[in-house]
Amino acid sequence: MKNKTGRYSGYIRPIIIFLDLLIVNLMVLLCMRSAMSNFGYHTILSIFWLIISYYSGYYEVYRFSKGIEIFGKLLKQFFFIGLITFAYVGYKYKYVTTDEVGLYIFWSFLLVGLLKFSIFFLLKKYRLLYGGNYRNVIIVGHGKSVDELKDFFTKNPDYGYNLVHIFDLKSNKKTELLECKDFVVKNKIDEIYASINTLTNNEIDNLIHFADNGLKTIKFLPDSKNTFLRNLAVEYYDYIPIISLRTIPLDKEVNKRLKRIFDIIFSLLIVVFILSWLTPIIALLILIESKGPIFFKQKRNGLNYEEFYCYKFRSMHLNPIADLEQVQKNDPRITKIGKFIRKTSIDELPQFFNVLLGDMSVVGPRPHMVSHTEMYAKSVDKFMVRHFIKPGITGLAQTNGFRGEVETEKDIINRVKYDIFYLENWSILLDIKIIFATVVNAIKGEKKAY
Repeated sequence: MKNKTGRYSGYIRPIIIFLDLLIVNLMVLLCMRSAMSNFGYHTILSIFWLIISYYSGYYEVYRFSKGIEIFGKLLKQFFFIGLITFAYVGYKYKYVTTDEVGLYIFWSFLLVGLLKFSIFFLLKKYRLLYGGNYRNVIIVGHGKSVDELKDFFTKNPDYGYNLVHIFDLKSNKKTELLECKDFVVKNKIDEIYASINTLTNNEIDNLIHFADNGLKTIKFLPDSKNTFLRNLAVEYYDYIPIISLRTIPLDKEVNKRLKRIFDIIFSLLIVVFILSWLTPIIALLILIESKGPIFFKQKRNGLNYEEFYCYKFRSMHLNPIADLEQVQKNDPRITKIGKFIRKTSIDELPQFFNVLLGDMSVVGPRPHMVSHTEMYAKSVDKFMVRHFIKPGITGLAQTNGFRGEVETEKDIINRVKYDIFYLENWSILLDIKIIFATVVNAIKGEKKAY
């Protein structure tokens, strides 16, 4: 498995946020009195800018967004920034005039708006002229909605959708659906658009299963008679309604950045205040009991199924099957110190270095050995969905009793269910709750911590 094949850039939005903050802070210097330009006010302004943009969806601008929609977001953002600025000035700097504040809001609005629209239209031109920042898509089915979407993709190359093929399912539906799946894999397709009218419920379920387990995005073209639209996310490409099957909060750049900042701060605290003194002690105890390295590294599958080395304190004697067989109860491979550090979950602490490296998150689906991932991907439905987000040191499944050895099929099925629930319902508060539950469980001791 590879990363998404379309040319995505994770740097565009952070750069825009930085430039916006630079403008609104620089305008304080140019439009208002020098007393306003102090560290405290700039900090407050920046924090409120980010908070307002989060709740207003100011940075949720996509390739299919309309100009009027972007302008509406701009107005909403500066309406609240204006209120906060007037309130702060009235409270602390009564001598600053209304004209000065009005001038500041006007120029900030103008420059930020110019930047926002410039980047939006430059990206359109970039897609149009150079073919960059595109997504490979296919359409499955036939009908009026399919024809409209085909025309949209064809007539709007600046949106960056490269329509590679249409499987109209008119000749032999069963054969075409099989060909469609092979085509998606071989041609590195990013998104599948399927017409609900053309497909049966079983065929829709089958396509969803294929997309989930292949880490592909699937969206549906609805029939106006369908009544379930209100339960799913609906986006509009021009005037064509498109249904998104799954909304993942961590697909939003602001949520992704918030989680990453939390991960870095939390991991640094663990590394500095715990691992800095605990590592030499654990290392000495490991070396006294058995020969070999202090750390054990093992290939695991992470975000988008990419492989990475997961680090732990070594808890077993060196053995040739460490990457093939899971640890079982009373496993003879485990050392005496290994039993203790596994029981208390101390062996997992080096994974905070994985978090700092960006391979893992503090909270997320637990990564499996590569051999086990390949096995479960074939036998457990929706197992691959877990790889839409970064794996974690701990997770919702682990705090609900599904950690450690997979003894029965029920264990792995429930683990996947909890992981998908977490993926679809993420919040920073949920992360904190899971971390707290993990610490409590580690202190109390867990039945499957061996």
